[in-house]
Amino acid sequence: MSLNPQQRAAVEYCDGPLLVLAGAGSGKTRVITEKIAHLVRRRNLPAAKIAAITFTNKAAREMRERVGRLVSAATADELTVCTFHALGLKFLQQEHARAGLRRGFSVLDADDSQGIVKDLAPKGIRNDALFALQSLLSRAKNDGLTPEQAAERAASAREREAAAIYAAYQRRLAAFNAVDFDDLIRLPLAILENDAEARAVWQERIRYLLLDEYQDTNSGQYRLVKALAGTRGAFTAVGDDDQSIYAWRGANPENLNELARDYPALRVIKLEQNYRCARRILRAANALIANNPHLFEKKLWSEGGEGAPIRVLECRDDEHEAERIAAEIAHLGERHKAPWSEFAVLYRGNHQSRPLEKALRLARIPYHLTGGTAFLERAEVKDLLAYLRLVNNPDDDAALLRIVNVPRREIGATTLEKLGELAGACHLSMFRAAQSDGVLGQLGSRPAAALVGFASLVQDVMRKAERVAAADLVAELIERTGYAAHVAAQASDPALRERRLGNLAELVEWFRAMQKGAGSGDLAAQLALLAHGDRDDGGNAVRLMTLHSAKGLEFRHVFIVGVEDGSLPHEGSLEEGRLDEERRLMYVGITRAKEHLALSFARRRRRFGEMVANEPSRFIGELPPADLHWSGRDPEQDAAKRDEVAASSIARLAALFDGPAR
Repeated sequence: MSLNPQQRAAVEYCDGPLLVLAGAGSGKTRVITEKIAHLVRRRNLPAAKIAAITFTNKAAREMRERVGRLVSAATADELTVCTFHALGLKFLQQEHARAGLRRGFSVLDADDSQGIVKDLAPKGIRNDALFALQSLLSRAKNDGLTPEQAAERAASAREREAAAIYAAYQRRLAAFNAVDFDDLIRLPLAILENDAEARAVWQERIRYLLLDEYQDTNSGQYRLVKALAGTRGAFTAVGDDDQSIYAWRGANPENLNELARDYPALRVIKLEQNYRCARRILRAANALIANNPHLFEKKLWSEGGEGAPIRVLECRDDEHEAERIAAEIAHLGERHKAPWSEFAVLYRGNHQSRPLEKALRLARIPYHLTGGTAFLERAEVKDLLAYLRLVNNPDDDAALLRIVNVPRREIGATTLEKLGELAGACHLSMFRAAQSDGVLGQLGSRPAAALVGFASLVQDVMRKAERVAAADLVAELIERTGYAAHVAAQASDPALRERRLGNLAELVEWFRAMQKGAGSGDLAAQLALLAHGDRDDGGNAVRLMTLHSAKGLEFRHVFIVGVEDGSLPHEGSLEEGRLDEERRLMYVGITRAKEHLALSFARRRRRFGEMVANEPSRFIGELPPADLHWSGRDPEQDAAKRDEVAASSIARLAALFDGPAR
C-alpha cells in the first residue's frame, strides 16, 4: 500500500517541528517507520543519531523490526528505539557521575519502592493512605521536583508529609546507589536543564527525535523532549488527543497545546483516513468525540464499506448480559468461520470479567483474560528470581535489597541504609560489603551475623550454579531458605496458599523446560529468556480486557459491555469532572472494531452485594440513531436474529458430542 498524501507529507517534512495528529487506524506507525527510512536514505542522517520513543517495549521491538525491513537490520540496530524510561536509563548509564551515582547503580521496581515508602511511612498506615503517599511522591518526581521543591510547594498536611518521606526516600536510594522508575526521567531532565555542556552533547547525539503516542506524555517527559530537541525543534510528535485516556497516571493531553505554544513554527498534519473500521463505526466515533472540546479538529473517514448496524443489547442483569454476549460470539464465529482471536469483549473495570468468564466457559468458548497479575509479577516468583539474579551477579544491589530479609533474618531498614552508605564509601556493592570485616565491624552484632549467614548461603548457591541446572538451583533455594514455609505462613487463606506454592513449583518447571535449549550452567541466558519472554499471547481465544488495555489493538468483532451511566462513564470520573476522558475511553473502544460492534447494558447490576437499577449510558445517546439497531425494538428483525443464534447454539451443543470446541 502506497502512502496517502497526508502520510507522505508527514514523512517528507523534516525542516522544523512537526505534530502529526493521527486518528485511530490511520497508519501512524507506518508514518514513523517510513520517516526513519526517509531520514536515513534521503536526508543522509546517520541512524545512530535518530531516536524513536514509544510507550511500550513491545511497540519498540515491532517498530525496529519494521524499520529493518525498510532499510536493513544492521541499520535498524544502530537506531535508538525505546521507551522514555529506557532512554533515561541509557542516559544515566553514561552520565551516572553527573547524577551522583556510582557505576552499576540499581533500578528499583514498583515493589521495591513500595517497600521503602512503607518502611518510612507512619507505622500501621492503611493501604489506601500508603497508595496516596506513593502517588504524591511519584507526581512530584514526574513534575521534575526535588524533595526541597516538593516541600516548598506543599499546600496541605498530606503533601508536607509526602515531601518529608520523599526526602528520606531519596537519602535511602542514595545509600543503596539506586534509582526508581520515576528517577529515570527526573534525573536526566535535571541534568539536561541545568548542565549546558551535557545538553549540547546529547542534542548532538540525538539529531532527530520521533515520538509515538505523544498525547500520553506527562509534564516531565515533555520537558525532556524539549531539552533534547532544543530550539531547532528537530522532531516529529505523533499523537491523537481523542485517545488520551491515561490522566490517572499522569498523562497530560494539554502537552499538545504546549507544543504549539513552545514552537510557534510547529507544522500540523492530520491523518484522517482510516484503514480499519467500517463507515458506520467511524460515523459513531466521530459523532461521539465531537462532544469534546478540541484544539485541532479532525474527522475520520474511510473508503471501506458501510458495515453492519451497531447493535445495542438491553439485558436484564449482568448474568443475562454475559449469556447473550457468549451466544452472540458463538453465532458470529459459526456464521463467519472466524477464529476466536478476532473477537474482543471490552469493559471499564476488571471486576466485570467474572460473569463473562463463566458464560464463555459454559459455552465452551476459549478466552484469554488480559490484565490479571502476570506470572512473573507475582511476589513469590519475583523473590526467587531476585535470589537467582544475585547468584548470577553479586553486584545487583536491587536484587539484594529485595530478598536480604525474605524470609526474615533480622536485617532491618536502618542496617541496610548503613550498609549502603559504607558500601558507597568503600566503592563496593552491598553484597561484597557484607563480606568485609571492616564494614561488618561497624554494624550491630546481630544484623552483622545475619548478613554473614545470608552471604554464606548465596555463596554456596553460587558454587553450585557452576555445575547444576537453574531448575535445581530454584529447588535448592526454596529448601535452604525455608521459602515454602515463609509463603505458607504469609497466606492465611488455604486456596491462596496453594496457588502461591503452586507458583513456586511452576517456576521450577519453567527452568526445566528452558534447559532443553540452554546449557545447564547458563544461568544468565536463562534469566534473560525468562525476563523478556512473552508467557502467553492468548492464542486462538476471545480476548477479555479493559478499555484501557485495548488501546492500540484491533479486532474484527468487538463487544463493549456495561455501557451504563455510573459504569461508562464511570461514577468516580463523573464526580471528579472527567467526563471528557471517559468519552475518549468510549471512543477508543468503538474504534477497536473493524466490522462488527455491539454495545450492551444491564437494567440491573450487582454492586457491593446489592442489585442496583441502571440507565443506559449517555454516550449511547450521542451516537447517530440511524446507525444503531436496538435489540427488542424491531420484532421482525429480532425474531430472525434469535432464530440464527438459536441454530448456532444447537449446532454447538451437537458438537459437544463430537469433540472439543475449536
